[in-house]
Amino acid sequence: IMLNPRLLRVRSALMRQCMAEFLGTLVLILFGLSAAAQVTTSRQTKGQTLSIHLSWAVGVIVGFDFSSGAHLNPAVSLCFCILGKLRWGQLLPYCLSQLLGAYVAAALVFALYYDAIMDFSGGVLTVYGPNETASIFATYPSEYLTLGGSFLDQVVGTGTLLLCILSLTEKRNTPAPPDLIAPIVAGIVLGIIMSMSANCGAALNPARDLGPRLLMLTAGWGTEVFTCYNYWFWVPIVAPITGALAGTSLYLFFIEWQLPDEPLENKNNCKLKVYYATGVNFPARLPPEGESKSALS
Repeated sequence: IMLNPRLLRVRSALMRQCMAEFLGTLVLILFGLSAAAQVTTSRQTKGQTLSIHLSWAVGVIVGFDFSSGAHLNPAVSLCFCILGKLRWGQLLPYCLSQLLGAYVAAALVFALYYDAIMDFSGGVLTVYGPNETASIFATYPSEYLTLGGSFLDQVVGTGTLLLCILSLTEKRNTPAPPDLIAPIVAGIVLGIIMSMSANCGAALNPARDLGPRLLMLTAGWGTEVFTCYNYWFWVPIVAPITGALAGTSLYLFFIEWQLPDEPLENKNNCKLKVYYATGVNFPARLPPEGESKSALS
């Protein structure tokens, strides 16, 4: 019996985009957490810190392949809404899809490395001590770090990420070739986590931290993953969003608002191309909800 693929095609464009965000985020987190689990449980005999960094970069490249301009990050989606490159009605579905993808990825890693984690920890799943395993899944501050220092760390890291990402697609300022955007973003992420992860792990992504933390809550670590370090869990959620907004503001003031205006004809052509291309997340400003296609012409 031949299966007709059209019968399985989801009709809703938003649902298809959310499916891509879910799968892209799942693959991104799967690469990163699997590397962390392998390095930690082997006590660095089967990989080192660089292995983890490179795996996150590979996850970015592969995650981008599931969608044209995938976000994979609620902070990125929020900033794209502010810039008019994503409708506000899409923000919550995108964020929930990303969070669910991160949660499922963490569950897969926990199942994949369950025996190794139990052997390494002696069967005690904890956040503290030499045999803690919580840092495999979520980020935590170094002992010397103050609350303000950890917040600034995440703001600077995520701000740098957004500042670099937005510059890649600016058509008036020599944009990167579309086929190279994914590897370039991966290189940016690699550079950030190799240079800014010593303090508290360079979460850069609320879904990347909250999804696996929720998995640990239900998998045996308990509420300690939220109460530890004086309820520090909110920092890798709020600070990346703050940093993304700061990076976007810097980009607008120093780059976008200083560039010459795009010719009207080119701007209209760009809007038409974006409007008819479903799933593109790096568009020019889209028409408001309910506006007809003919209004663009």
